[in-house]
Amino acid sequence: MNEQVALVTGSSRGIGKAIATRLASDGFRVVVNYRSQQSQAEELVQEIEKMGGNAIAIGADVSRPDEAQSLIDQTVKEFGRIDVLVNNAGINKDQLMIRISDAEWHQTLDTNLGAAFYCSRAAIKQMMRKKYGRIISISSVVGINGNAGQVHYAAAKSGLLGLSASIAREYGPRGITSNVIAPGFIESDMTASMNDEHRDKILSSIAVGRLGTGADVAAVAAFLASRQASYVTGQVIRVDGGMSAL
Repeated sequence: MNEQVALVTGSSRGIGKAIATRLASDGFRVVVNYRSQQSQAEELVQEIEKMGGNAIAIGADVSRPDEAQSLIDQTVKEFGRIDVLVNNAGINKDQLMIRISDAEWHQTLDTNLGAAFYCSRAAIKQMMRKKYGRIISISSVVGINGNAGQVHYAAAKSGLLGLSASIAREYGPRGITSNVIAPGFIESDMTASMNDEHRDKILSSIAVGRLGTGADVAAVAAFLASRQASYVTGQVIRVDGGMSAL
């Protein structure tokens, strides 16, 4: 994979960081995208380089069409190509529907759904030239099942399913696959602050009896990004520890 290039949006921390690190370890040259966390993104680049990988950090607010296009253009300028796009950038501000402002609604959809469209549109133009590409969008089980207090977030994450499936149908003949990963409860700053009662309630709904990790999601992303996944497209893969099976 040492000639292939992967761009992971919103990868300065969390799941995006785990995916960027895993892809770098698999031999991809990696673009670490950030909006405001420049120092964290540059630290990740240094970590990847220390383990023998090749990475650069590029700042862009991918919820803006012009910046999303510029991100793809800079990726191609620096590395000469783009083979894998991971649409990971997202925000979440829990709020009851009646309290969600118009601005919060648009911001959430623009960042979680619009950004994936803008980046995919720009990347596909490059991928079609080589008749090869992998697009992976990070949704959530909330995008499948919905959740109280997350109407805007659930709507955006659900939209990724339709976006990804449509891309799969349109560009499968061009050698481009498009899939979705829907994580369940993943270890994060938010889950670390939960009280024991809340944590135990969540764990009781997960078949494997633990919260997921960024590495769990990254492992699935690594497969979907590989050449071995050429016959997997238009799929939604839940990484939720069996929560949806209970």
